[in-house]
Amino acid sequence: MSVRMVCSDLDGTLLQYGKTEIGGEIFDQIRALADRGILFCPASGRQYTSLRKLFAPVAEHCVFLCENGGVVFRDGQVLAKTPMPRDLAEAIAWDLWTNSDGRGEVMLSGENMSYLMERGLGVHDRIHQIGNRHTLIADPAAIPEDIVKVSVYLPDGVGAYVDRFVPKWARANAAVAGPYWIDTTLANKGAGVAGLCAALGIDPAEVMAFGDNYNDVSMLDLVGLPYIMDAAAEELRRRYARHTPRPEDTLRAFLAGAGDNA
Repeated sequence: MSVRMVCSDLDGTLLQYGKTEIGGEIFDQIRALADRGILFCPASGRQYTSLRKLFAPVAEHCVFLCENGGVVFRDGQVLAKTPMPRDLAEAIAWDLWTNSDGRGEVMLSGENMSYLMERGLGVHDRIHQIGNRHTLIADPAAIPEDIVKVSVYLPDGVGAYVDRFVPKWARANAAVAGPYWIDTTLANKGAGVAGLCAALGIDPAEVMAFGDNYNDVSMLDLVGLPYIMDAAAEELRRRYARHTPRPEDTLRAFLAGAGDNA
C-alpha cells in the first residue's frame, strides 16, 4: 500500500502530555517524507497560528487541519471552513458555561481567533501558552465572525462532565479532546481529511494517521493506515490493530523501508 499523506494529532500524540515543543526528529522526518512526495498534515483542535508556529521550520511541506477539521489551511490560505449555525454555537456555549458547576471555561473558535469566556481557572494561560490568537468576551453574541468550534476547558478533568455534555450535543459531534477538554463542532477530523484528499486527488486508503483520543476516531476510521497511541484509552486500543508509542517511531521504520507499505 502506498502512502501519499501522513496526518497526526498533536496533544497526546506528537506532543505527549506535558510537552510544549515538538522535537527535531519529526522535522527531519517531514522533510524526508516531502522528498518522497508525501505531504504532512498536523490535524488538531488548535488554531492555524499555533500550528504554523509549531511547524515553522517545515511549514512549506505541510497542510494544516485546524479546529478539529473546522478550518483547513495551505500556504496561509483557507482551503475549507465549516461554520456552525450561530444559534447552535451560542446555545452550546451558554450550556457549557452555565452547567459546568462553575468549573468550566468556554472557548469559541473563529477562523484564526479564540474567544474566551473565562473564570480565572486557567484557560487564558493555557491558550496563551499554546500560542493561539485570542481575546476575552462575556457573551458569544459579541463574536464578529463565523464560529467553527465551541469547547469547554475543565481543569478538574472531563470525567464528571462527559455524560452531561457529550450525548446532549451529539449533533454537534461533541467529543472528549484530551484530559481537560470537550469539543463541539459540525466538522470533524475525518471530514477534514476527506476534504483534503478530494482537493489533492489522494485516496484516503493512501493516508497514514496517528491519534490518541475520541476526537481522532473519524480520521482513523477513514484512512488506510490508522495508528493509535499506546497510552490511549483501552477501548480505542481495542478498536485499532496498529499501536505505537510515538509517531516518530513508526515513521522512522517506514522511512527506513520497514513500515507497512515498504
